[in-house]
Amino acid sequence: MISIRRTITILVGAVLVLTAMTVTASDPVGIYAMVDKVVFEPSEAAPQRVQVWGVFALAVPPGDTYTAPARGYMYFSAGQGREAVAKTEWADLKSVVGTGQGVGFGARYTATGTVRKAGEKVANPDTYPVGGTGVVKVHPIPGYQNIMTNVIGQLKAAPKE
Repeated sequence: MISIRRTITILVGAVLVLTAMTVTASDPVGIYAMVDKVVFEPSEAAPQRVQVWGVFALAVPPGDTYTAPARGYMYFSAGQGREAVAKTEWADLKSVVGTGQGVGFGARYTATGTVRKAGEKVANPDTYPVGGTGVVKVHPIPGYQNIMTNVIGQLKAAPKE
């Protein structure tokens, strides 16, 4: 009986170690952002589209690189069958407006959308990139550098227009 418990403990430990290694091996986030404003269309009560304003860095596959910070807005509609998830994530994005909180959303290996200039006409929304992680808050940690904290640091340092 003890040997079965020991075997199970070792197997569970091995799975946890391998899972941790897989998670930290690459960055799954498609878009990092500092959100300044969220506009729901046609209304916040029944959104079909959303404008997310702020500064963004988009994943550049393959690898773990991101575009230089770009200020403007991203315009999304929910994907077919993903409306509920998209609306939940849009509410999460609105919850960090103006807080200085860096967030990540979307997935690295899917289409992320386009950062549009502030004066660009609002038209032709991209499909919102529902990722496996939802909207994640990212906190730069002093003395600890990784992709997420580096990108958020760059977003925070991006000049205001």
